[in-house]
Amino acid sequence: MTANSQAFDHWIRTSFCDLNTELEHLYWQQDDKANVMNIGDDLKQQLETEGRSLILPLLDEGNTDNGFDNAFDLLGNVGLYMAACRRHEITEPSREQSSPLIEASALAMHIGASIGVTPRFATAHLTTHNKAFNGNYKRFTHLEDEKVFIDYNTKAILAYKRAADALIKIQPLGISHPITADLLTSAKQGLKDVIDSNKLLFEKLDTDRFFNCVRPYYKPYRVGKEVYRGANAGDFAGINVIDLQLGLCFANEPSYSQMLVDKFLYMMPEDQLILRDCMRRTSIMDDFLDASACHKQAWYQENLSLFLDVCKLHGTTAIQHHNQLVERYITKPSTEIAQQHMEKITASGPPLHVLLDSLEKLRDRRAAHQRDDIRTRYADIETLKNSIVEST
Repeated sequence: MTANSQAFDHWIRTSFCDLNTELEHLYWQQDDKANVMNIGDDLKQQLETEGRSLILPLLDEGNTDNGFDNAFDLLGNVGLYMAACRRHEITEPSREQSSPLIEASALAMHIGASIGVTPRFATAHLTTHNKAFNGNYKRFTHLEDEKVFIDYNTKAILAYKRAADALIKIQPLGISHPITADLLTSAKQGLKDVIDSNKLLFEKLDTDRFFNCVRPYYKPYRVGKEVYRGANAGDFAGINVIDLQLGLCFANEPSYSQMLVDKFLYMMPEDQLILRDCMRRTSIMDDFLDASACHKQAWYQENLSLFLDVCKLHGTTAIQHHNQLVERYITKPSTEIAQQHMEKITASGPPLHVLLDSLEKLRDRRAAHQRDDIRTRYADIETLKNSIVEST
């Protein structure tokens, strides 16, 4: 990391966080907590000016070839700055054709193109690749609810990754291998950890604080002329690896494949490679369906029982996310927000009702619910369940 990068990183971890926190306190005191106009303009100016002064020498410095980790970290810092400017409406995509943060945009596009990721901050910057010093990692604010959100998202992401890693290892061994039972058990534990982490998140995260003071930093913003959607907690390969390896979702289904295409550049390059590889594989579910003639074998009974447990747990995480996180922290608070703020609610770009419909369908695919309008594995799961019942 160069001296200029270190100076910018120090600012992000200190003054940047202080300024955002001060602004959040001012917004919170209003009746209309979603309003940011004409509030704390001196602090906003300070934020924009200090960030720009630190970015200018980094832009002049160019690609210092300090390796992927340093470049990705710097991109995250530039992205956090741009996201904060978007949160405080220093920049706002609907009123601009190009980002007024010219230097930040140029640096973000340079780095993003050189390392193969989207030129804005991504989920990994605040979770799995957010280095702590003396116990403190990078955040937008000092608010406790933001810390809770990041902590438990990181726990859940790492648990999903553990489950995905176990499932990926099954294919080269095959569903009848004795070690497959161990891998399915590991996947079960990973998904149980996701559920436990989410429960704690829902217990500790204040709805109003999240909706008004945390969520706004994840909105879409312009980099140069293009608007990039906000970072999403699902922007890592693990959750989709689980979808595809279990066979609950299909890589060749238009709506699901479109989601994967939209996600690729928001993920770490190694995650992109894992997911591309997984998209070419057959699913464990199809392997069990093809092996139905072996349903009386002990290995089939043991491993299928574990597999069905994993499917159920993955469905539970999807239901938990949609019915608690989405409903409680986005849908319900949005009914109480002033009408002029409605178009700016979602981090993913589309209107709220469109987003909620797509999330509901994704939940039902992962949970293998019976639906007539979309393809799910409800019938196949029932077939596999019956093969367990028949042999007992």
